[in-house]
Amino acid sequence: QNYLDNFWPDLKAAHELFDSIVQARRERESESQENHGKEYPEHLPVEVLEAGIKSGRYLQGTLNVNKHRAQLEAFVRLQGIGSKDTG
Repeated sequence: QNYLDNFWPDLKAAHELFDSIVQARRERESESQENHGKEYPEHLPVEVLEAGIKSGRYLQGTLNVNKHRAQLEAFVRLQGIGSKDTG
C-alpha cells in the first residue's frame, strides 16, 4: 500500500487491484477461522467416518498423486490390503 501511495498515486487500476487482493485475503482468513484453521471444510464429521470405517461401510487408505501429472494420475492404496489389490 505504501509503495503504491508513494510511487504510483495516480495509477487507479493498481490501487483497485491491491484493494481487491486485500479483501480476498481477509475473506479467506475469516473462512479459515470459521473452519478452525482447516483449509477445506470436512464433508463428514470425524465420528461418522470412524464409525463407518469400523463397520466396513468406508475404507481407509492413502491417496497418492503423480506430481508430474496430478490432473491425470492418482491412486488410493488401501490399508491392510496388499499392493496387488490397489485401485
